[in-house]
Amino acid sequence: MGMTLGENLRVTLFGESHGSCVGALVEGIPAGTPIDENELNEAIIRRRPGRKGMSKRSEADECEILSGVYQGKATGWPILMLTRNSDARPSDYSFLPDQPRPGHADMVEAVRSGGSNDPRGGGSQSARLTYGLVASGSQVKALLDQAGWSCRAHLHSVGEVTAKPLFELERNGALDPSSEMGRLNCLDPESVIEMSNLIESVRKNRDTIGSSVELLIEGLPIGVGEPWFDGIEPALARGLMAIPGARAVEFSSGVRASIMRGSEHNDAWLPSDSGPIPEGADEAQADGALGGRSTSAPICARVHFKPPSSLPQEQFTLHLPSNEVQSLKVSGRHDPVIGPRAAPVVESVAMLVVTDLGMLGGYIGTD
Repeated sequence: MGMTLGENLRVTLFGESHGSCVGALVEGIPAGTPIDENELNEAIIRRRPGRKGMSKRSEADECEILSGVYQGKATGWPILMLTRNSDARPSDYSFLPDQPRPGHADMVEAVRSGGSNDPRGGGSQSARLTYGLVASGSQVKALLDQAGWSCRAHLHSVGEVTAKPLFELERNGALDPSSEMGRLNCLDPESVIEMSNLIESVRKNRDTIGSSVELLIEGLPIGVGEPWFDGIEPALARGLMAIPGARAVEFSSGVRASIMRGSEHNDAWLPSDSGPIPEGADEAQADGALGGRSTSAPICARVHFKPPSSLPQEQFTLHLPSNEVQSLKVSGRHDPVIGPRAAPVVESVAMLVVTDLGMLGGYIGTD
């Protein structure tokens, strides 16, 4: 089962959406690394359900660290992090497995397991399992800080409403969870109001809408990453595309590169006080990776998410016992948009991947 991310730093997810708990087993954090409860709690709050206009599932999401930590520091042994599901409501999924939901993994999971899957809220396929990514990602930030590296993500777009590029926004410090910017995890104070109004309109129309999250990685020197399949962009893309609902990942110019000419796409190498840098690096316009390795320019990525598949409208889909298409109205507590709660997940995945590659290259975790 592909539930593990990374090699030197390994994160294995576990749990089910409406089971007893969800969490992660984290292996490879060096002994002596401080375990930062403030970072942990801040990351959990940014991802937590129950905020205005989003899923009404009310989970405390308090993290229990059951191993691998002593007196506030990692021991170098596996760290087990979990939270108990306190607001599970499996009765919302009583129509399963007879009538698989459109846009969900119900059907493929039932076939794969021969009917032995946990269908409640998607079981182990649920976005509820991203809790383990956020909890574990928060604990590698100290390693990135030591290296002078940073990863920041925020809500970039909702439908046609788009925020300014992250490089142009203030991205240091935490957002107030009670503000619109904090509620939607968006760093653009101007676009966030329009995004909020659009999300509320969609919610009132009993529908859902697509969104995207922008990621900016800064501070990497030339050379982080490996060639081919362990390259910095392939490794990031693999982790980011595993986030439930992700449908595309763009780096740098992204899809625009397919209509550009080489003369406008290439970045010349220029001198600087710190060594060679690509042209446009100071504006986050240059490619942040070439040949699988960082160029010292910021790495900019955008992750595009589909509209949530669970929507409070009548849909029509196959009813397996009768082999007929019948009406289905999905109840439950679901988000009208994925991007706001996906932003801290994107950020955490990036921190885990970059830390893992930094360990592999000897940049992180060495004396």
